[in-house]
Formats: sequence, C-alpha cells, structure tokens
Amino acid sequence: MASRVRQRTHYQGSIAGSVPGLLDAVDMDNDGDTLSSLSINDDARTLATMSLSQSHRSPYLHPTHQATASTSTFNTHSNTQPIPIPSASQTPVPTAPGTPRISASRTPSSLRHASNAALPEAGHATKRRPTSPSGGREGKGNRSGREQKIRTNPRLPHAHDVPIAPATTMYWSRAPVHGALPMHNTRAHTVTLVDHVAWMFGGCDDKGCWRDVYCFDTETMHWSHPEMLGDIPPPCRAHTATLVDRKIIVFGGGQGPVYYDTTYILDTTTRRWYAPNFPAQSQPQKHIPDQQSQNPSQVSDPVHPAPRRAHTAVLYLGKIYIFGGGNGLTALNDLWALDVSRLDSSLRSGSTESGLKWSLIKTHGDLPAPRGYHTANLIGNVMVVVGGSDGRECFSDVWCLNLDSLIWTRVNLTVSHRRLSHSATQVGSYLFIVGGHDGNSYSSEILFYNLVNLQYEPRAVRGSPPSPRGYHVTIVADSRLFLFGGFNGHDVFDDVYTLDLAGAAYLPQVMSFRIEV
Repeated sequence: MASRVRQRTHYQGSIAGSVPGLLDAVDMDNDGDTLSSLSINDDARTLATMSLSQSHRSPYLHPTHQATASTSTFNTHSNTQPIPIPSASQTPVPTAPGTPRISASRTPSSLRHASNAALPEAGHATKRRPTSPSGGREGKGNRSGREQKIRTNPRLPHAHDVPIAPATTMYWSRAPVHGALPMHNTRAHTVTLVDHVAWMFGGCDDKGCWRDVYCFDTETMHWSHPEMLGDIPPPCRAHTATLVDRKIIVFGGGQGPVYYDTTYILDTTTRRWYAPNFPAQSQPQKHIPDQQSQNPSQVSDPVHPAPRRAHTAVLYLGKIYIFGGGNGLTALNDLWALDVSRLDSSLRSGSTESGLKWSLIKTHGDLPAPRGYHTANLIGNVMVVVGGSDGRECFSDVWCLNLDSLIWTRVNLTVSHRRLSHSATQVGSYLFIVGGHDGNSYSSEILFYNLVNLQYEPRAVRGSPPSPRGYHVTIVADSRLFLFGGFNGHDVFDDVYTLDLAGAAYLPQVMSFRIEV
C-alpha cells in the first residue's frame, strides 16, 4: 500500500443543574452573532479576564452581551424563566418566504482572535493575484481590493512527521494542498462533492461570514477559486447544501442576527446561481376541519419553513427533507420537504417557480426534542439523526425516521456519546462521526456507529489527527475521508486533513443491509 508519509432567556438556573460542564464557555464571534452557531467555546484567554462572579453564566451568551438580547441560534435572555419549547403538536408560525428573521440588535463583539493559518514556509513558492469581485463578504469591504494567495508547491510531509503504522490501519494526515488557497479560515460552511471536486460555500471566520465558492480537487489536492455568475447568495453560515444531479441546493443559514429562509441553486456546470421564488406560497393555505372538530373555524397551515440555521437536509425520491435547526427564538423539530423533481425543467424554461414547492410533513410516533447542530444521514429510506443541542443540553440520542411511513423511532443505545457540531459521513455500513463538542470540550475522536446493529463500536485509528474541533465538514472520496476547517473555541481553521480508510475500514463491512424501523 502507498506510504503514509460545532425566547431570549439565558438559562442560568436550568443549565447549572443538568449540564454544569457547559457553563464555562464564552464566544468570540465578532460578526455580530453571539453563538448563533452554538459555539461552546473554551477560550482560556477570555476566561482568565472574567471575574469569579461571572463564572456561572449561560454558555450561549457572550460576556459583553449579558445585558442585551442574545441573537444565538437558540436565543436566550437573562433574568427570566426558560420559555417552554413548543410541543410537536403545535403548528409553527407562518412566515412569508424570502424575508430573513432578524433578532434584537446589539453591539458586535470587540474581541479579536488571531487566525491559526501558518505563514508560508521557506522553500515553498507563494504567489498572489488579484481576485474576482464576485465573492467575498458584504458590508466588510470589497474583495476586489484583496489579493488571492497562490501556493505553487504542496507542502509534502517529511519522515519525522509521519508515525509508523501498519498499512491496513486507518491513518490521519494533513493534506498537502496547493493552488488558490481560501483567503479565510472557515467554520459552519458546507462542502459538496460533485464527481471528484469538492465545492465549498459560505461559512465564517473570526471576522464575519462569507459568500465565496472554492473548489478542491480530491485527486490532486488542488484549490481553485472560480468566478460565479447569476444571483449570488449573501454571506451565510450554518446553511445546508444538497446535491441534486449536478446542482447544489442551498437553504437557510444566516449571518449575525439575520436568519434566512431563502433557497439558492448553484449549477456547477455553468457556475451560475439561481434564486427561485415561491409566489404561490406567499400566503398561508387554509382548510376547513372535519365537522366533528371541536374548533370549526378555519385553520392556517404554514406553507414555507421559518428562517433557520443549524438544520440538516437529506435528498430522498426527488424531495429534500429539512429537519430542525434554530430560528432565533427557539430550537425546532419540524420536518419540511422541498419538491425538486422538476428542477431541471424549471431551469431550462427560465422559470424557477413552477417546479419547486415546499410542504410541511406530518410525522408519527414520539418526536425528537427540538435541536440544531445535529447530523442527518440518509441510509436507504431512513434518515438517521445523531446528537445536537437545544441551546441548553447537548444530546446523545440517535433517532431514525422512516421516510416512507414517516414514523420516528428512538434507538436504544448500550453506549452513548453526547455530540453537537460534529460531522457524520457514511462509509459502507458505518457512520464515521468526527469531532464536535460533548458538552465539556471539543473532541478529535472518531465514533464508529454500526448501521447494522445500530450501536457504537471501537476502532483503532493512527497517524496525526486534526486538533479537537467542531463546525467542520467531512466527505468521502476515493477511499479517503476529507475534513475541512472547523473551530475549537478560539481558533477557526483553514486546514484539510485526510483519513486513509484502508483495509481496517472495509474488512468489517456488511455489503447489503437495511435499517428496519
């Protein structure tokens, strides 16, 4: 084998009793968004400056914002009792599509943290070229005044950097990337694999959110920064990006106190963005209940999902299923479906309105608690949801939703692991759950979840793993797991790591299986 050379109440009382490990965290976001990505940070530099009287505070509020309304994904506010989360039977408030939700204004954080990006090493040629004005961050200057960093030679590992390990063992190493490197560190972004090219969009660093698209060739480790055309989305983070044929469907997300309910489509062939409208759904639909109903008045059904971020999306039988997230007021556990079966015909006709339609999906059985920063993977006809948080608690549960019967089932685990802001990628009959936060600290551990017996299993991994982090992205390409960016509580990363799967990942696999729920 080849040599290996992440209503406005801060829950001080409720959290202290149940999850004391979450109390010592502060956020360093200075894009006007206090923990809208649920960053549970362990910034020792900031904690050292805090008085002992401030040690017991909500982990979802920045210390500079204790007297003002928070704008986290699961919003909280001081000196009030926790607002009860709506039950699953309650209908979400209808919202007019296309209008972001904006939380209470407040003064952005003044904290600044240095990027962890290393300076170019001696002996590695680096060039700079002017960048396209199509990308960048709005409201923070035009990228046309910045220079694109070009690395002409990859930084290859040396013998002293490579621990010896058996060739059949899964092995971590830092990717020797080159090309037009991203001009910022990234967390809460998305990476979508199209053939052998990974398309990275959005995310944020310690200064704000981004709207750039970068392409990473998983075969050559080469970064490129193509110019985009059309209706380019605003800067955003904590959105979803779902591949439909060769088009990437982006929904939700936000920046600062702004939450999006908009949908964008990126055609990766033409590199053109489209912004579809939903005029037929701009008003709530009404229906008359059965005559036996105790409430004979008309009832309004929402026809478009509320603005949100930190949700998940899976594609099944021509529909994108959106689950959970946070809308700036509370965590969510509703399920929506976007019909994209006529997407191609809509784009060819020049009208992106006729082929797309949202619908609220009614499910059965016990529902998962409202949550965001969980993961969802489609395994056959089953959506598997792992972990997440409602802004007060870090969850360890695993749920399965049969998308044919629409019945939720909670998995009985013999061993459980609390996780939020992690990533979960299917490798055969396993989910590789990487990193995230466990309620106390960030982790670099890989949890191996067996999709046949629906239990966690230990597995040996060698090499030089990435540092503990959350809010990263992982994908599988060419028998390797790629990890992009992330956040460890005080640093935002721009690195790329690879996990060579090798025989240890595939020998225990069950090639044909089905989750029976």
